[in-house]
Amino acid sequence: MDLTLIASLSAACLCFGMLVFSEVGRRIGLARLARDPEGLSKGAGAAEAAVFGLLGLLIAFTFAGAASRFEDRRHLVNAEANAIGTAYLRIDLLPGDAQPEMRGLFRRYLDARSATYQRTADRTATKAKLAEGAALQREIWTKALIACRRPEAPLQAAILVLPALNEMIDITTTRLTATTNHPPLVVFLLLGGLSLVGALLVGYGTSNNKHRSLLYTVIFAAILSLTVYVIVDIEFPRLGLIRVDSADQVLFELRESMQ
Repeated sequence: MDLTLIASLSAACLCFGMLVFSEVGRRIGLARLARDPEGLSKGAGAAEAAVFGLLGLLIAFTFAGAASRFEDRRHLVNAEANAIGTAYLRIDLLPGDAQPEMRGLFRRYLDARSATYQRTADRTATKAKLAEGAALQREIWTKALIACRRPEAPLQAAILVLPALNEMIDITTTRLTATTNHPPLVVFLLLGGLSLVGALLVGYGTSNNKHRSLLYTVIFAAILSLTVYVIVDIEFPRLGLIRVDSADQVLFELRESMQ
């Protein structure tokens, strides 16, 4: 199922759940008032402050973390483009007859890397592109080693070409790891649970009012559920509405320069 749909449904369910919990809290408050006309339980403010303080801290933590990881993934695309571009330029240090084949391998490799994260929803296609890229890495590395060991190869060829290739290969592992770097599921469950408890306390606190007012309750539920939706969407920038696909343009431009 599409992540946007899943996140939307989850946010809608959370919003509905908060409205329900708010109504439950209000009825608990009304029952309390019916038993004790003097007012609601004393000391509830401290509990509310603790719950809403923890909720605010958790939202700040998850949102800041998601935004930071979003930017890191964009920077990693630029870092990979720079690594591939540097290694491609250093092919000039290899013997002349080895350069055309290496440049052809680089073009194929860049095509595979550019397509790897274009359809992450299709795990089979993504794994196939990752495998294709890994196979091309091995072929490029092997042929570069052979070329650097040839007698006519400059002495600085191995010193400059091989480290550049190593960096180009290493960045793929870093990018792959970044795609799976997310907070534990318990963090999102805690965020949803605290939102529901907060809604319960809001309903309980407003039970003192003679007339029911849905404005604050609806706004509270809508803003929190929307915030949770945005956090989840940013956490998966290849699947939702907020995406890092524009960062791939640097790979396409690099590919055009290799023609």
